[in-house]
This record gives sequence, structure tokens and C-alpha cells, in this order.
Amino acid sequence: MNPQSPAPSAPALTITTLAERPELAAPMWGMPDNWPVFAVQDPVAVLLMPRVRDELPEYVLVATDAEGAVVARGFSVPFALHAEGRGQLPDRGWDQVLHWAFADRERGIAPDTVSAIEITIVPGMQGKGLSGRMLTAMRDNARGRGFREVVAPVRPSAKHLEPTTPMSEYAYRVRESDGLPSDPWLRVHVRAGAVIDKVAPASMAVSGSLGQWRAWTGLPFDSAGPVEVPGALVPVACAPEHDHAAYVEPNVWVRHAL
Repeated sequence: MNPQSPAPSAPALTITTLAERPELAAPMWGMPDNWPVFAVQDPVAVLLMPRVRDELPEYVLVATDAEGAVVARGFSVPFALHAEGRGQLPDRGWDQVLHWAFADRERGIAPDTVSAIEITIVPGMQGKGLSGRMLTAMRDNARGRGFREVVAPVRPSAKHLEPTTPMSEYAYRVRESDGLPSDPWLRVHVRAGAVIDKVAPASMAVSGSLGQWRAWTGLPFDSAGPVEVPGALVPVACAPEHDHAAYVEPNVWVRHAL
């Protein structure tokens, strides 16, 4: 993959696949990020994200700055969206597409679509246009491998500020000035040519004991009902009588024709 040419005012950046630069695996995996602690407790992420890194490095993008430091990463997976019994983007979004990707790989089913899984920018480099450049590189990588579509279960970047707003309302909110999505991350996708397809109401799920949630969030988790957690897109359901709380995150499916 050819390095992406930066815009004149953008930071110098080189984007390659992990297959091309395997020596970047450790710094890419260990780079700082702003993911909420609870979000990385998703059992699907714990199980399958290391496999994306190790088994699908040609679908993992790594961005380095002029000094060679890793400043961004992007994970994607190929899967068979149009296999028998599928055809529609799944309501279980992020979790389901990862399951499909590795199930297809193990069964020898040829993929027909690439799904973005994650684009992460190191703190301090956000707001400089890197996410859009990583998205462009991900689209180019998929196109170069013969795919005609990239899909993405998008985690809207400002939804955590409105945890009680239904995602079905938030996802389709647009700015009066230009008709683009109000959410910044959805706006990056639409500007790149994506269309919003649907809400994935149960894209990621994290559950745990109240002690675990207290450790992850610093909140008391001592009252029954919804708990608003910093970084969560919807409230966490707390059930003290069962010593349990659960978070089911909605995402927004977008489609990029290539």
C-alpha cells in the first residue's frame, strides 16, 4: 500500500499495512488511546481483536509520524455479507461482523465485503484530520484487494454526551448549514461517500459484577436502574439485587461503495 499524501497543513504521516511493517505490531498494539475502560471488556474484543492483528495483518493499518512513532491504527476484516442466510447488516453490529469474519475464514467462505472495526488516534493527535486519512486508507486498501464495498459499525463520537437520546434519533440528526450529520465521526464517513444504512441496536455488550463496574468506572453502582457512565453511549443497566450490571451499545451501520 502506498503511503498517503498529507494535505499541506496536515501532519506528515505514513500509512502502511501491518503486513508491510510487522515490526510495528507491538507499538501499534500498545499505543495510548481514549477508549473507556469498560468498552475493552467486551468478550468478543478480548477474543478476536488479537486474531485480527495476527491473522489478518493485511487489513490492519498503521500510521507513523515523521519521527516513526505510531500515531494511529485501523482494523478491518473481510467477510461474506452476501452469504446464504445473511444479506443484511446485522443488528449485533460490531460483535457479529467479527464473528462472521472468523467463521468465514475457518470455513473457507470467500469474503465479498470489508468491515471497518476500529480507527484509533493517539491522544494529542486528534482533531488534525488523521481519522479521515485513515478512513481513506482503509477504503483504498479494500479497493486494492478487489472489494467493492466497505461497511462500518460506527460508534458516533459525540453520542456519549447524550446517553438518553435514542440512537434512532441521534444517527439521523443533520446540520442545517449543509445537511451533513451532526455527529463528527458520522460526518467524516458521509463526507467520504458513505450512506447511513441502519442502527445496530446491540452492536457490543459488556456485563459484569457491580465490583467490576465500580473498578472500571469509579462509580458506586449501588442503585437499581440506568446509570449514566462517562464514555457510554447509552446508560448501563444496574441490578444490585443480582450483583450485576450490563451495557448494550448501539452503533450506526454505514456503507461505502468503492
